Amino acid sequence: MDTFKRRNFLKKGTLAVLAASGGLAACRSADSENQAQKTRKSDKIFRWKMVTTWPPHFPVLGENVDKFARLVEKMTDGRIQIQVYGAGELIPAYEVFEAVSLGAVELGHSAPYYWAGRVQASQFFASIPFGMNSQQMIAWILGGGGLQLWQEVYAPFNIVPYLGGCTGMQMGGWFNREINNINDFKGLIMRIPGLGGKVVKKIGGSPITVAGAEIYTNLERGVIDACEWIGPFHDYLLGLHRVAKYYYYPGWQEPGTPLEVLVNKNALAELTDDLKAILETAIMHLHTTIFAEAEAKNAEYLDKLIQEEKKELRRFPADVLAAMNEQLLEVVREMIATDPVSKKVYESYENFRQRAIRYSEATEQSFYRDLQSAKSALKI
Repeated sequence: MDTFKRRNFLKKGTLAVLAASGGLAACRSADSENQAQKTRKSDKIFRWKMVTTWPPHFPVLGENVDKFARLVEKMTDGRIQIQVYGAGELIPAYEVFEAVSLGAVELGHSAPYYWAGRVQASQFFASIPFGMNSQQMIAWILGGGGLQLWQEVYAPFNIVPYLGGCTGMQMGGWFNREINNINDFKGLIMRIPGLGGKVVKKIGGSPITVAGAEIYTNLERGVIDACEWIGPFHDYLLGLHRVAKYYYYPGWQEPGTPLEVLVNKNALAELTDDLKAILETAIMHLHTTIFAEAEAKNAEYLDKLIQEEKKELRRFPADVLAAMNEQLLEVVREMIATDPVSKKVYESYENFRQRAIRYSEATEQSFYRDLQSAKSALKI
């Protein structure tokens, strides 16, 4: 190759490399611009609707959803405006999941076990009878892979779920008949959702699910013989102590019940990164405030029921609890045998529960057992 040709070849090669590198730079520049566009604050105003399973402005739950909407608007400087609708104002209480799934509304607030007929595995993200308590459930969801599974389960329905509160451990419920043995459940009509309802059915009862606003009237008129609602605070506000004789404990059916915020996947995808981060931060604030207020109010109003209303607490007999636990195991076996999704979620749940039990036995359970003999010493 002569000198001219060699120089010409090298020149063309150099230009090709420069062109290629320029192209790469241009691609990088375009990618950077796209990313900047995605993360840049948007001037677009999103006007969203949020429906709940609770009555309008319902104490603790609905009230904090109202505050959540105001907080989001304030934090986004008005770029996300949320109109909240209580149960029955826009849609019926138990159509929240469907409304968010179809995109009729952008947001919902409810409890996962209400969708058992549509998504069987959803029940494991609410509360499993005789299962993990509130702090253990929250730990599994936020730190043990539960949230990722939850989002995977809801993905086919165009919904992204988030942890949206927790009502703590419930009481066993209000009864107009005494429970002395397992046979006392036979023929008993009880308002109870989720897996707890399936257990009641297994032992001969008739579980039904009715909205909170209907519970008092149904119990007063004898349409139902028993019910469980949320906890002492909400039970008191609903007046259940006036239409039922016996208040049983412990809340075997719901030892720790997380709530959920449902977000339509398409609506969420429209948000810029800053708006999405604000929304998720506000949801976490909603979760912590509901959980804290529920714990505080339930402790206060259990005392009120005992001291002021003179209600006598009844403990479920040990053999009744043992029999119900056996039936629960049968219910779960049937679920995971026929539904691979439920099996996957349950295995994650159960693996975490076993570790949580070992830890609890060495810490909290031991601590409270040792305190029994020292209670009087703690009084000032």
